[in-house]
Amino acid sequence: MATAYRADGKEVEGKYHIYPEQAAAGLWTNPTDLAKYIIETQLSLQGKSNKVLSQEMTKLRLTPYIDSSAAFGVFIEEHGGEKYFGHNGADEGFVSVYKGSFDSGDGVVVMVNSDNGAILGEVMNSVATVYSWKDFYKPVVKKIVSISDTLFDTYAGKYFLEGDTFSISKKGSDYFLIVDNVQSFKINFSSDVEFFSTQMPIIFTFEKDDQGKVKDIYFKQGTQELRARRMKNQ
Repeated sequence: MATAYRADGKEVEGKYHIYPEQAAAGLWTNPTDLAKYIIETQLSLQGKSNKVLSQEMTKLRLTPYIDSSAAFGVFIEEHGGEKYFGHNGADEGFVSVYKGSFDSGDGVVVMVNSDNGAILGEVMNSVATVYSWKDFYKPVVKKIVSISDTLFDTYAGKYFLEGDTFSISKKGSDYFLIVDNVQSFKINFSSDVEFFSTQMPIIFTFEKDDQGKVKDIYFKQGTQELRARRMKNQ
């Protein structure tokens, strides 16, 4: 089995962490088997296989419930008129992503034995480009601006969102968004209050109260508007 590494390149103690959960973190797989799951889901959706779920149940499982981006155990995206189901994953020293199309039969699985998942999007977009996935990868050029250390210090700290902890920190000359002390995303500022990561198609905005003190981080995910609230004593 692959050895897990933290974002700074240090090996995870014991080579990998054993989680007690028997579902979310307790199931182990590899890219090949996860790709087979994508293929079986696609075949079931088209009524060509029912090894695991019937076509009716697969359609139900891929139908968004609360909002247009979230179904049962998968997230739904649309690129160039094509719908895709998928999910990201992260455990200590491992990150991953998979996507499968509803109709065209396209799909990809990428796994990395590191907390640094910068390569995930690069590989996924490269696959989409080489295999001509219609309008899947549409690069957006963003302007990067410099901010002062004094301004960044007003942003640094921990934020809380629905059980997850976001940390805004700096290492050397680089800025990072760290999720649950596991996933590390390098970020860049596009204005004095907005930042982004090349690993996520999301614009984040620092929001301030009437006194000018940072109170939360606002962003949109699918049709949801979300705010990570700044933790006290920050």
